[in-house]
Amino acid sequence: MANTSENSIIKRAKEKAPPYARYAFMNPYNLSLIAGAGAAAMATGHWWLALIAGAGEAVWMLFAPDSTLLRRTWFDKVWNGEQIVERKRRQAAKFSALPDAEKERALALRGVQTRIEKMAQDNPSFSVDLLSGELGKLEDLVDDFLDLATVCARYDKYLASFNLEELEADLRRYQLQVEKLPVGDERRTVAQKNLQVLLSRKDRYKDLRKSLQTARGQMDLMENTFRLLADEIISMREASELGHRLEDLRDGVNAVREAARETERMFSSFGQTTSR
Repeated sequence: MANTSENSIIKRAKEKAPPYARYAFMNPYNLSLIAGAGAAAMATGHWWLALIAGAGEAVWMLFAPDSTLLRRTWFDKVWNGEQIVERKRRQAAKFSALPDAEKERALALRGVQTRIEKMAQDNPSFSVDLLSGELGKLEDLVDDFLDLATVCARYDKYLASFNLEELEADLRRYQLQVEKLPVGDERRTVAQKNLQVLLSRKDRYKDLRKSLQTARGQMDLMENTFRLLADEIISMREASELGHRLEDLRDGVNAVREAARETERMFSSFGQTTSR
């Protein structure tokens, strides 16, 4: 059986446009033939060898990139391999940027993923093709987990630098000025503006804490679901049971991801407003 954690990567690769022309030209076999023909022509002085090689190369490049047989047996495999390598590179970059605690969680999740895949392959009720498709979703969820961990780390860093006590003290100070100073006093007007900005900052702080708690809750759900699947998968009768669980989990992740984007848009908008 092929490595099931790579199936989702291959599926996504097929949705893009592989550079078939590059694969047809930039491969060791084609380049060796071109170099060999050129060297032979120079060594013998028979330049017609180079002309024949050039004509053959033109025919090759005309038909090879569109060849269904070559795509299926060669080019698509190269493309899928490149996508797998690229995904692993992205995952490694995300992982290396995480705090140690998040790294430990990601490693533990990867370990459970490996156990699920092993136990699923040992389940005689699962067909090979269907199993490969469902288990491929696990790799997507590992990607999602790393994304959520990255978001949480960024939010934690910001919240750690946020001095809520100082903000509350400023709020009380400006509120007192607004209450004591007479209407029309320039100092009261400025105090009201400061109060409005500080209240907006406090709202953004609350929004960010809420988003952080939601993201962490989703990460917990992913970990718990992975562990539950590891407990149950040996007794599942159909691979679709696994697939439905994973799809529901991804729906939750997508909702959290969209909420995080909305939170960041609000922060960006707030930053632009206060900088004017």
